[in-house]
Amino acid sequence: MTNSDNPFAPAPGSQMTGTVSFGGQQAASSAAPSMAPQQGHAAGPLVSDTTTADFSRDVIEASRQQPVIVDFWAPWCGPCKQLTPIIEKVVNEAGGAVKLVKLNIDDHPAIPGQMGVQSIPAVVAFVDGRPVDGFMGAVPESEVRNFVTKLGGPADQGPDPRIAAAMEKADASLAEGQIEQAAQLYSAVLQADQSHAGAMGGLANAMIAADALDEAQQLIDQAPEEMRAKPEMASAIKKLELAREVASLGNPAELEARIAADERDFEARLQLAKILAAKGEREQAVEHVFAVMRRDRGWNDDAARKQLLEFFEAWGPADPVTASARRQLSSMLFS
Repeated sequence: MTNSDNPFAPAPGSQMTGTVSFGGQQAASSAAPSMAPQQGHAAGPLVSDTTTADFSRDVIEASRQQPVIVDFWAPWCGPCKQLTPIIEKVVNEAGGAVKLVKLNIDDHPAIPGQMGVQSIPAVVAFVDGRPVDGFMGAVPESEVRNFVTKLGGPADQGPDPRIAAAMEKADASLAEGQIEQAAQLYSAVLQADQSHAGAMGGLANAMIAADALDEAQQLIDQAPEEMRAKPEMASAIKKLELAREVASLGNPAELEARIAADERDFEARLQLAKILAAKGEREQAVEHVFAVMRRDRGWNDDAARKQLLEFFEAWGPADPVTASARRQLSSMLFS
């Protein structure tokens, strides 16, 4: 990789380098990744509650005007009681840069169910009608403040443009199969900001793509617990689990032959879906899962829907295939 490829290439006399050492990165406390720019402020309360019926209006449509943070909580959840007042305080202090919408999952379980929310407190940010980032657990006020600031402003502050450029190029390189270049760029970001969860998760994903599964596990194990709970790291952890599982699933050609012989061979379909997901063929993987659900939605204790939720967790809420499959799942479940 040349200096022109790396926005963090050192100036004369600088000590910064972009060297990758698989499994050797040090991790510190997590910080939320940069978010989409603020689209404008809408009238109305900054903090409100919503229901299943009003979720589309209060969150999806409202987020087209300004970022909306959704707090999934329940009355019995102790950490929720710690986190919610902190989020309310920070959102109010942000002066309209973002809105906070709270959803009681006991009273309204459908939305968190279709989004794959499996533990609370869970916080998801929506921009332009889609989920873009989030976190789980009762994090400190400093992390909540950083999350809100990166999501909604202030307008005169923003992420380091070099980091944003490096992450964009790294993600594109990884998507194109340029694993070494992606790893170098993620490494350079981590040298500039060791708390960048997106870069840490990206480096782990590059290791997984290079079939360096043990090194990826070592990198993940080095990260603090609060960092591993971040969406970028949680996604990498799930990808690593799936990658290890795929090795034991069998030959894809044999699975395809089984499906051709019997379209109700649901076990073969889900095994093939996992292999396709690991290879990056996400649309095909999703189609095999939905093929099971269309024929027998409750087969094997709802195994197809559970597999789909695992894919969502691995791919992250901002992935376009995740968003499309969630809409299809919602349509199927509530039709």
